[in-house]
Amino acid sequence: MEEFHKVRRLPPYVFEQVNRLKASARAGGADIIDLGMGNPDLPTPKAIVDKLCEVVQDPRTHRYSSSKGIPGLRRAQAAYYARRFGVKLNPDTQVVATLGSKEGFANMAQAITAPGDVILCPNPTYPIHAFGFLMAGGVIRSIPVEPDDSFFPPLERAVRHSIPKPLALILNYPSNPTAYVATLDFYKEVVAFAKKHDIIVLSDLAYSEIYFDDAPPPSVLEVPGAIDVTVEFTSMSKTFSMPGWRMGFAVGNERLIAALTRVKSYLDYGAFTPIQVAATHALNGDGSDIAEVRSIYKRRRDVLVDSFGKAGFDVPPPAATMFAWAKIPEKFRHLGSLEFSKLLVEKADIAVAPGIGFGEQGDDYVRIALVENEHRIRQAARNLKRFLSTADETMHNVISLNAHRS
Repeated sequence: MEEFHKVRRLPPYVFEQVNRLKASARAGGADIIDLGMGNPDLPTPKAIVDKLCEVVQDPRTHRYSSSKGIPGLRRAQAAYYARRFGVKLNPDTQVVATLGSKEGFANMAQAITAPGDVILCPNPTYPIHAFGFLMAGGVIRSIPVEPDDSFFPPLERAVRHSIPKPLALILNYPSNPTAYVATLDFYKEVVAFAKKHDIIVLSDLAYSEIYFDDAPPPSVLEVPGAIDVTVEFTSMSKTFSMPGWRMGFAVGNERLIAALTRVKSYLDYGAFTPIQVAATHALNGDGSDIAEVRSIYKRRRDVLVDSFGKAGFDVPPPAATMFAWAKIPEKFRHLGSLEFSKLLVEKADIAVAPGIGFGEQGDDYVRIALVENEHRIRQAARNLKRFLSTADETMHNVISLNAHRS
């Protein structure tokens, strides 16, 4: 049977191949250390859970909620931006609650994209950044992800050679999967470029609070005038260990926020009201919960970098996010990231995310998530060392380690 049009536009979901192999190994009794999916294992702070339990007792909160977000929640998000970034937002017109930043991105794509619109999207990047626009009928033009001098020449070429002219530019810093962090000076250049060419900026700031070097990542909205062209998306999933709660925000340009709000009003009734109230409580807190989450990820990062390095797999220390972005050891690089990830499941009982799942420019890399405790990370390193040290003897009749990827 022929696939539906929008489904045909989506490439195979490469992560599913690793997931199937992982499930099969576990069914066979293997103890798989899962460093693949970015699914936080830390519990939501007790005060947030307690607030949810308190509010859910009120039957008035069991009715349909507000798709836009209850007023108190939008005010709390505006207050967070004022404290953290020095950015003033009108909670009535410049803030909308989303069901996580992923839903916000997907529905923004639905709101602003006409068939054939060109979107400038980093490669590699988090899949929804590209696929949300593909499903909305847009066309993706890949650009570099590293926020340095190499970023802007391809943007200028894209404007000159794209018909129609690009509609929007997607940013994601701190980046998933690469963990790159942008500076305020970089954002100033981006805003100047966007205004010069009349391009919308869509910034994914989901990892704003997961940083390790006493240098809080900035918001593009800190740039004077950025709000004229920008919407930024944030999430409570990682900051407050609330992934299953599905709570995020879009903030910024009034016209773009109004478009997103209108689309959402047709598609959902918003998160369950007790969740919105608990999220408000979290945002209005003293920040100690965020600091604790950050310190846990930092300890895990340090253990990962040290133990994997000693095992023979060099992992550059990420400055932010809950991920490390590591180049596949040279001996295995010709296999590509998907086959290497499968090997790690089969031979080392470790699951990672293949870099090609984030774009073809990621195929020499794997993403390693800091979602297991320090003991389990060290165990993964021991498994890895055993695999790498015996690969020449145990794999010579399975696959050539000297072959070259075509």
